[in-house]
Amino acid sequence: MKILRTIVWVLAALGFLIFAIYNWQPVELRLWQNLVLETKVPVLALLAFVAGFLPMWAVHRSVTWGQARRIRTLENSLKNTAMAHRADTTVAANAAHAADSPVDKSGKSAGEQSDFFAPADSGGGETGGGE
Repeated sequence: MKILRTIVWVLAALGFLIFAIYNWQPVELRLWQNLVLETKVPVLALLAFVAGFLPMWAVHRSVTWGQARRIRTLENSLKNTAMAHRADTTVAANAAHAADSPVDKSGKSAGEQSDFFAPADSGGGETGGGE
């Protein structure tokens, strides 16, 4: 694609060079009442081209910059979502692993110590009474 763009620019420059050679004549421009600019026709054509090209180039660059910024934001959002999904999957896997481990009556896993200050289980069935 770059070679095609280079060919187009070279052809445009060559066309402008041929135009400049055949039209190298002085032209007077009256800018204000007493201010006159004397220049050659190709310089005037080049200034007209630049005056039309620069605003459109600036618009193109600003749109490209805005789209690149938007794409970066969306990619970061997607990456954060994927990381959150991975964390949720890890938590769910850990929970499934914890459910497979043995638990004693106090609700603690096999390797954990029970709380000494917790009320002891009397082991006598239902408590409460009054029926």
